[in-house]
Amino acid sequence: MKNIVGVRFKKPGKIYFFDSGNLEITNRDFVIVETAQGQEYGEVAISNRTVPEENLVKPLKKVIRIATYKDKKHHEENKQKEKEAFELCKKKIKEHNLDMTLTDVEFKFDNSKILFYFTADGRIDFRDLVKDLAAIYKTRIELRQIGVRDEVKRIGGNGVCGRELCCCSFLGNFETVSIKMAKEQNMSLNPSKISGNCGRLMCCLKYEQDVYEEKMKRLPKVGAIVKTQDGEGTVEGVETLKERLRVKLKDDNGEFYYKKYDASEVKIIKNNEADLVDEEEKENLKELQELEKLEKMDKKNLQEEEP
Repeated sequence: MKNIVGVRFKKPGKIYFFDSGNLEITNRDFVIVETAQGQEYGEVAISNRTVPEENLVKPLKKVIRIATYKDKKHHEENKQKEKEAFELCKKKIKEHNLDMTLTDVEFKFDNSKILFYFTADGRIDFRDLVKDLAAIYKTRIELRQIGVRDEVKRIGGNGVCGRELCCCSFLGNFETVSIKMAKEQNMSLNPSKISGNCGRLMCCLKYEQDVYEEKMKRLPKVGAIVKTQDGEGTVEGVETLKERLRVKLKDDNGEFYYKKYDASEVKIIKNNEADLVDEEEKENLKELQELEKLEKMDKKNLQEEEP
């Protein structure tokens, strides 16, 4: 059995697990841990728990100690240095006339490395900038290009719902979202209505997708022929979460009318799928295709550095 704790280095951020050994560590404690990048300062998000060693995917790095007053003071000093380094780097970027936007600076706890995060439309030759920064700080310098989602996460803001952005409040990781999810959730296919502050598809499209997929397996498709208590009809619309169907029927006079049924009240005769044309999708097809392309590029380029 192994004693482990979950540690978060940024809030919000992904939780990483470490071997806590014999240390008694509780939630909200601050700890110094060993990582591939050197020593790091983090907050305990999951307190001590014991798990069988065979359940661990790979050997865990260790918690060195619970943070002392000296450690906390050093961390605060690093935070102040980050602000100063941010302003200095912005000045240097201007001097070198580089087409890039600095978004954040991060000092490693043991000052073994300083990370400068930036956004840019393409590749940037920042070798001279790195030389300047290394000469000033006398430590390893790394410039890391990030995507627009990461940029907005670092900047912050509110979503169309009026709440703080999910990526700034609780999301640890960005999950893959797609136009298909918006379609299956019967959302507007207007890019401006399904995109977040970052200009990419809203992360919240993922939240209910599993429920939609599970329900859609049981429900007839739009275009399916079904048997109802009023006779056979064609499914014209599906309210997935309510499991309600809008069925097109024909009366004794040959006139068509519509009626709603619970999915449990009908029997599927033939589960055809109508080849529907969404006018909004057709109108915004070019923008939607570009949005989908950007999502795929983001997924390909997303590489999170493990501690």
